[in-house]
Amino acid sequence: MERGGLAASQRGLSLVGLIFIGLIVVVLTVIGAKTVPAVVEYLAIEKNVQRAADSGQTVESIRAAFDRYATIDDITSIHGRDLDVTKDGDQVVVSYAYTYTIPLLSNVRLVIDFSGSSRDHAAHG
Repeated sequence: MERGGLAASQRGLSLVGLIFIGLIVVVLTVIGAKTVPAVVEYLAIEKNVQRAADSGQTVESIRAAFDRYATIDDITSIHGRDLDVTKDGDQVVVSYAYTYTIPLLSNVRLVIDFSGSSRDHAAHG
């Protein structure tokens, strides 16, 4: 009768539970790995928008500067023509917004909306 008491007090993860947890970890790892390039590109865009805003005073020169920086950093999601260049007092503000789509399976995609402006960066830094 001692065995029944011992089995009832045992705790742990069954093989099915372990496989289920493993699948969840694998799926999250794959999604994370596919998301990294989107985040890296977003950070490059943030940096280059700020650099372009600081480098030029006309809309054309800011867009051309961003295109040069984008070529160097291999940015393909957004181009200089997609930037919204405005003036706030004496400060040039460059804003952008774009969508990044990550295919996961044949008909399943992860869609991330990115946006920002040089004003946001200037307020934080």
